[in-house]
Amino acid sequence: MKVLRWIDKSLARLEGWLINGFLSVMVIFTFIQVCLRGLYTHGHMQWANVLMGHFDWSEPLVRLLVLWITFLGASLLTGENKHIKIDIFSTLLPPKWLAMRELILSVVCVLISTMMLFVCIAYVKLEMEFGGSIFLHLPNWIGQLILPIGFALMLFRFLIRGIDQGVQIAKGIAE
Repeated sequence: MKVLRWIDKSLARLEGWLINGFLSVMVIFTFIQVCLRGLYTHGHMQWANVLMGHFDWSEPLVRLLVLWITFLGASLLTGENKHIKIDIFSTLLPPKWLAMRELILSVVCVLISTMMLFVCIAYVKLEMEFGGSIFLHLPNWIGQLILPIGFALMLFRFLIRGIDQGVQIAKGIAE
């Protein structure tokens, strides 16, 4: 379990760095686009329009980075148990049953994440066969890799939580 915790913390650190880096790139390219548009539209500077044409790939990049940040952020929040939850049982069940509820929820989330992982892998394979390019002649499937990666990361985090809950329940039974 110690190894899984170390892997989880290392992944969380890497995800945080990637999110910060991607967000910085998004802000820089969006700022450049806005400035160039403003210079062309309001300042009537033709060179800004020409330069904007050289940055036409930045908008698809920013949209793609939004997708990557979304999945990396979802994975981080899942690891911290701060993901979106709709749960009425936590108020209805007595506190002694909450660990079992968490275990059941973790198992269900593992199953759903596993299904989504396989669906996303199949989707990326289809994109590899038939897909076009995103920008700068980069194949679509490279940008879509975040889908299976994101669900694999969430699957890993739900699996860790399930193991933790199972150990907690086993300790409670043994006592």
